Amino acid sequence: MSSIEKMIIKEQVTEQIRTVYDPEIPVNIYELGLVYNVEVSDSGLVDVTMTLTSPACPAAQVIPVEVKQKTETVKGVSETNVNIVWEPRWETSMMSEEARLTLGM
Repeated sequence: MSSIEKMIIKEQVTEQIRTVYDPEIPVNIYELGLVYNVEVSDSGLVDVTMTLTSPACPAAQVIPVEVKQKTETVKGVSETNVNIVWEPRWETSMMSEEARLTLGM
């Protein structure tokens, strides 16, 4: 897979991730700043490194599964690994300007 193909897949994966919402917050997880990195390998394997708003997040079992399912709909993606990390710890400062406006911050 060429670097251009990987870049296109990464953009399409990011668009799919933007359709995943924390059920308790009316902002997608990408704009919340929960997604730290998206990598696409030559074989089409996608690694998503992300966090949750807290280790006790009620949607901890749902969000990673939804990310995996939605990213695997992108043409060229063979499989997705969703890696949940707790460092760096998520803070509201990681949210986009759009997310802040939506949440009235």
